[in-house]
Amino acid sequence: MSAAEKEALETFRRDVVEPSMTNLVIVDFWAEWCGPCKQLTPVLEKAAADYAAKGVKLVKINVEEQKVIAAQFRVQSIPTVYAIFQGQLVADLTPARTEGQLSGALDQLLAQLPIQGEAQQAEAELAPLIAMGEQVLGEGDAPRAISIFQQLLDMAPDHAEVISGLARAYVAAGQMDEARALLDGAPESVANDPAIARARSALDLAGAAEPDVDTRGLTGRIEANPDDLEARYELAGALMGRDRDAAADQLFEIIGRDREWNEGAARKRLLQLLEVVGLEDPWVSQQRRRLSAILFT
Repeated sequence: MSAAEKEALETFRRDVVEPSMTNLVIVDFWAEWCGPCKQLTPVLEKAAADYAAKGVKLVKINVEEQKVIAAQFRVQSIPTVYAIFQGQLVADLTPARTEGQLSGALDQLLAQLPIQGEAQQAEAELAPLIAMGEQVLGEGDAPRAISIFQQLLDMAPDHAEVISGLARAYVAAGQMDEARALLDGAPESVANDPAIARARSALDLAGAAEPDVDTRGLTGRIEANPDDLEARYELAGALMGRDRDAAADQLFEIIGRDREWNEGAARKRLLQLLEVVGLEDPWVSQQRRRLSAILFT
């Protein structure tokens, strides 16, 4: 092996193998005379810049100058683009020629690999703090939850779960205008995140709830006429914020008696309630089984 080849291997070890121990390294095999390579370069560079905080790095390998590296990877045509993690080839990114295709491939890889970028480290630090805020909110201490999530929002203003937590804390505290303003001002990058949808459901549900309704009067109407579905629906709204089991029971009763009543309003309201509680909650799993038993029997 020549001195030039040894130098090329050492450079590859330093620039690709070592960084790949904790990062995802995109290796772009190219040449000056390659037109498609030059067209792909801006796409790769933008992706590398966009994903830099998530632990993605771009390294370009000129096949004319580093033939020994190209030969080791058995590069037969260019551009050839590989993803390397912990010294191993983990994906062939060559087919990804557009920004959307490349982003999709990178998102999939980052979800599967233990990459240790700045974004992942920040997420790891935020996770227990978000969990604490959710626990406080779940225990019914809305003012304290607001305080926690406001501090987290200062740390991570674009974090969907933080925005969602603060908005739901506002809703729990009866501060609907603050919740609505926060959600309407959420960054476009997280506007369609499930966490934001959960908060919007909480806001919609709170707006539809009627806590001041005379529940005794509604109960009397239902006792006199069990098929008074309007009374059941109003009673579910009145119970929503204080007794989710009783509210769900009324909605299930409506669905069982007439699942299409008022264009499926009871089922829609129930699904909103489940989303607000959180799809990972054991109570929600139980209610979903109840709903399936009614709908499919």
